[in-house]
Amino acid sequence: MGLIPEATIQEVRDRADIVGLIGRYVELKPAGRNWKGLCPFHQEKTPSFNVNMDRQIFHCFGCGEGGNAITFLVKHENLTFPEAVRTLAAENGVEVPESDRHDRGETEGLLGALEEAQRCYREQLLLPTGKTAMEYLQRRGLDAGTIERFGLGYAPDTWDTLALAFERAHIRPEFGVAAGLLSVRSSGGHYDRLRGRVTFPIQDVRGRVIAFGGRSLLPDQEPKYLNTTESLVYQKRRVFYGYPHALEPIRRAGRAIVCEGYFDAIALARADLGESVATCGTALTPDHAQDLKRRTKQVSLLFDGDAAGQKAMERALEILLPSGLRVRAVVLPKGFDPDDFLMDHGAESLRQVVDGARDAVEVVIHRVMRSVGSSPGDKADAVRHVAQLISRISDPVERSEYTRRLAMATATDAGAVEAVVREERRGQASEKQRNSPVEKFPSRQNSPEDRHLRMLGAILCHHPTFLTEDRVSEINRVLPEGTWKALILELVDAVSAGILDERGFIDFDAMEHRLSSEQMGMLREVMVEESVISTETPAETVFTQLLDRYQMKDLEVREQELKRRLSEPDANHVQLLTERQELIERRKALKNREVLQYPP
Repeated sequence: MGLIPEATIQEVRDRADIVGLIGRYVELKPAGRNWKGLCPFHQEKTPSFNVNMDRQIFHCFGCGEGGNAITFLVKHENLTFPEAVRTLAAENGVEVPESDRHDRGETEGLLGALEEAQRCYREQLLLPTGKTAMEYLQRRGLDAGTIERFGLGYAPDTWDTLALAFERAHIRPEFGVAAGLLSVRSSGGHYDRLRGRVTFPIQDVRGRVIAFGGRSLLPDQEPKYLNTTESLVYQKRRVFYGYPHALEPIRRAGRAIVCEGYFDAIALARADLGESVATCGTALTPDHAQDLKRRTKQVSLLFDGDAAGQKAMERALEILLPSGLRVRAVVLPKGFDPDDFLMDHGAESLRQVVDGARDAVEVVIHRVMRSVGSSPGDKADAVRHVAQLISRISDPVERSEYTRRLAMATATDAGAVEAVVREERRGQASEKQRNSPVEKFPSRQNSPEDRHLRMLGAILCHHPTFLTEDRVSEINRVLPEGTWKALILELVDAVSAGILDERGFIDFDAMEHRLSSEQMGMLREVMVEESVISTETPAETVFTQLLDRYQMKDLEVREQELKRRLSEPDANHVQLLTERQELIERRKALKNREVLQYPP
């Protein structure tokens, strides 16, 4: 793979609007110099995730994640670094040199094959060979605009239409096989896997086609739905059908609607419920839950009204509740899916049903109680069935309230129900402890000394001109040894080397090549934390007072050492007393400057 020039990467960083980018995924609110919101990388209720427009960086004080616009895409969307650079380059009008666009290996080969397949399938749908498929889509109520928006296509009921298209486009068939588009003939050559089906392109959040779903057109063609296989670019446990169209509607609506099928997601979008996505031939997974959690606080589940649909909803609840999402359930009449309901009752009725979604745990409680038998054993089974769902709720207040409601609904002693919920939760906690990774980030220290050292670092970042030769010597001599002193000395070296941006601040991006990952995290802290330098006292005064504070401590240590030496039998009392007097005079001078006035 060709390397992207550093100058191109820097231009992408400079042009990117990090607040606008992160604002697509996180609700940000202005907070002084920063923008603040709930961290998309860990569960929290009090915002500790900061985005700094001036520095074009983000940092979470809760979990320690941070970086710039490029690294946000890498971490949030699971992109490679080059993919993230190219994504932002395309958005911000930065041209990536052509010499770096070729030979990107298997990933680009797969994406090229999938892109060609999409072109081929779209073309075939619009040709006379696609008449049957087009009529089928029209019978399902899809107009030309919807078909175009979702990129629906047709794989002709022939053996080699796509294989020949790859040959004409000089795409190696091995990429088609790896993407699940082609199969190898036992007699040699390749044939099309999705032949005779309407095709649904499955895209990632960047809009790249990464897989396909296919719906059979003939009654005897099995399976009815066929997906391309997983590949280097497609893992169904992480992917929703409906991206990227649903991203902005999800942010706007403050919720995501999760349904079971491609046509269901399209039907909801046709009813102006564009915040809808569907799983790709799999049940919801923890990866899906984390993806949703990064984008919204509320999820509405819309599954079929039959028994299978209700079971699927409960399985989805087991996955979603531990993530802290608020989950609601859309209850359709038995025998209807969203597509059927839209066809029979219209868009307005579908919107009303979706907007009237009920609390999903309440729905399960009421459904279970309607079917429970009259014996004590039946009641105990019903309570335990719902309790295992309630036990997965992360918030203790919500968990307690649902426990109370379950006790009321079953006319069971509240203490007994609570005991069952606790038992279920203990079992899950034991399982989680066995499988949990070591905590990634150390807890943040907030001692007075830690705050003072952070403040010194912050002032250095924003006011490198405060560094005189005497102050550099003083920093080396009086600061306590440790990680903060090591970082501050790195900042001193950076100032000496002229590693500054156009505003005269220490260049954050350039420091990435000089610091460890731990030091970069510390540097982000001081660059985004508002309280570090938001004071009415002039920054240089604070800087001087902080250094004076550490100089005072250094003088106290040296004075104690002189006392010790004076007690020795062969001590040179005249010399040592002279030195001690000098130390006392220096301490007096520092006190006269009111070194202890600020900061506390």
